[in-house]
Amino acid sequence: MSNDIDNEFFCDGISEEIINALTKIKGLKVIARTSSFVFKGKDIDIREIGKQLSVNTILEGSIKKSQDNIRITAQLIDVKDGIHYWSKKYDRKLVNIFDLEDEISLAIADEVRNNFGHFEVQDQLIKQPTNSIDAYQLFLKGRSLQLKWTPESIKEAITFYDKAIALDNRYARAYYANLQCYGLLAMWGYMPYQEAMELAISNLLIAKEIDTSLPEYPLSFVGKFFWEEWDFKNAYIHINKVLAINPNHIDGLEAMAELCIALGFFDKAIIFANKLLEVDPLSANNHYTLAHTCYYQRKFRKALECIEYALTLNPQLELAHHLKCFCLIWLNKAEQFKTFIQNTSLQEEKNMLFNLVNKKDTVITNEAISNWSKGGNEATMLVPYDVFILSNSDHKELGFSRLKEMISQRRGQIINYRQEPFLQPLHSIKEFSELHQSNLFIEDIEVSKKEEEKLTSNILNNQLIETLKKELLTYFEEEEPYLNPQLSLKFVADVLGLNTNKMSYLINQAFDTNFNDFINQYRLNHFKTIAIDPKNSHLTILGLAYDSGFNSKSVFNTYFKKIEGLTPRAWLKANS
Repeated sequence: MSNDIDNEFFCDGISEEIINALTKIKGLKVIARTSSFVFKGKDIDIREIGKQLSVNTILEGSIKKSQDNIRITAQLIDVKDGIHYWSKKYDRKLVNIFDLEDEISLAIADEVRNNFGHFEVQDQLIKQPTNSIDAYQLFLKGRSLQLKWTPESIKEAITFYDKAIALDNRYARAYYANLQCYGLLAMWGYMPYQEAMELAISNLLIAKEIDTSLPEYPLSFVGKFFWEEWDFKNAYIHINKVLAINPNHIDGLEAMAELCIALGFFDKAIIFANKLLEVDPLSANNHYTLAHTCYYQRKFRKALECIEYALTLNPQLELAHHLKCFCLIWLNKAEQFKTFIQNTSLQEEKNMLFNLVNKKDTVITNEAISNWSKGGNEATMLVPYDVFILSNSDHKELGFSRLKEMISQRRGQIINYRQEPFLQPLHSIKEFSELHQSNLFIEDIEVSKKEEEKLTSNILNNQLIETLKKELLTYFEEEEPYLNPQLSLKFVADVLGLNTNKMSYLINQAFDTNFNDFINQYRLNHFKTIAIDPKNSHLTILGLAYDSGFNSKSVFNTYFKKIEGLTPRAWLKANS
C-alpha cells in the first residue's frame, strides 16, 4: 500500500523478508512474492484476491521511511467478510529493522493461529544478516534489480551487492546473490563463461565460510551439479537440502520439478509443479514449468492451455513463446501458428519445423545448414531449432552429431533430449541409447509428505491434556479472564505455565477450536446473560458487547451471527 516511490525497493524488500519468514512455519500456507506482488498498488476486492490465491486471509500493510525512522502498519483481513481482525502500527528507529521484521512476523503468525487453529511458531523467524543498515539497503536495491531478470539489471544488481559487501564483508547473502547473478550470466552467455564462473566460485568460497545454514548454500551446488555437470544424483541430494531448510523454497521446488522432467519422471514432476503453483499461483514461470511437463507427456492441448495462461501473466517470457510455438506445430494449427510467429525471431526455422512435422515435403538447403554450422544465429542458443529441424529431415545423422556435441558440452537447452518429441526420430539411431546416462533412478526419488505432515501429537500426552483442560475451564469460569478485551494466548499460557505453542495445541485438541473462538464463546454467553437483564436495559448493544470483552463491533456482530444465526438486535428482540 506504500506510495513511497523513491524507497519502493526498500518497501518491497521488507515485504519479501516477512513473506519468507512466515514460510518457515510448517502448517502455514503463505503465497510467495511473485503472486503476492501482482496486487501491489491495485484497488482489487479482497474476495477476488482470496479467490485467485486460494487463501483465507490477506496481510495488507504500508511502510514509510524518513531518514532514520520507519513506520510500518500491518493488518490481517478475513477474505470471506472483509473484516480486519487484527491491525497494528509500529514506529521504530531504522537501526532495529531486523528485530522489527521478526516482531511483525511473529505477531502475524500468532494472530493467524489464534483465529484458525494450531501450528507451531518458532521463537525467532528472522535473524540479523548484517550489522550495517546501509549494507542492508544496498542489498535490497540489488535484489530489486536482480528480480527484473534481464542481463542489464543483473549486472547492475552485482554493483549494489558489491557495495553492500564493501560495507560489511561478512554479509553472506550478498555473496550468495552475486554467485547466482554470475552463474546466470555465464549460462545465458552474457559474460565469458570461464570468467563468470570464476567470479561465482570466488563468491561461494567466501559465503560458505560465513554461513552455510541459508538455503542459498545447497542451492549454489544445484546449479553446478544439475545444469553444469548433469550429475543428477548430487543435484537431487542438494535440492533436498534446500527443501529441508525451507519446504516451500521456490527455486528448490522448481529445480526438483526440472530434475524429474529431465529424467522422464513426469508423475513426480507434476507433483512438484503443482506445489509450485500452490505457493506461487500467479507466477508465469511456474505455469511454464507445468506446461513443460505436459508437453513432454505429449499432452499438447493441456500444455497449450497452460502456456497461454503463462503468457497472459508475463507476455515477455521468451521460453513460453517457443513452447507455444511447439504446441501449435504438434497440434497442426496452421493459421494460429502463422499468426503467432509474425514479428518474432527465427521465423524461417519455425516454418521449416512446422512443415517438416505436418507436410513432410520440406527441403533443408545447404545454405541453412552452413549458416547453423557457423553459429550465425545467436537466437538458436536458447532453443536448438537447428537440431530439431535436422532430426526431422533427411539429415538425421547430422542432427544426431549436433546433439551429441551439445551433450558433451552439457548445454542446458537440450538437457531434456530423451523426452523431446522433436528428437524422437533419433531414437532409431543405435548410438542414441549410449548417450549420457543418468546416475539417478525413479526409485531414488521420494515424494513424501511425512516431514511436512508430522503432527505435534507428542507435545502433550492425552492424560496431560485432560488435566490442563480442567485447569483451563476452572480458570475461565472462576476468574472470567475473557472480560479483558486485550486477553492474549500468551497471557493464558503464562497462567497455566505453558508456552504459546503448547497452549494453542491444548485448545485445538481439547476443544476442537482456535483460541479466538474459544474466548469469544465465553464473551457471547456473558453478553446474552447481561443483555436480557432488565437492569441493563439503558445500555446499548455495543456497550454490552464491550462489557463482555469484545473489542470490535465488526468481530462481535460477525461472531454473534455465525453462532446464533441472527443479528444481536434481532436476537435481543426475540428474547426480551
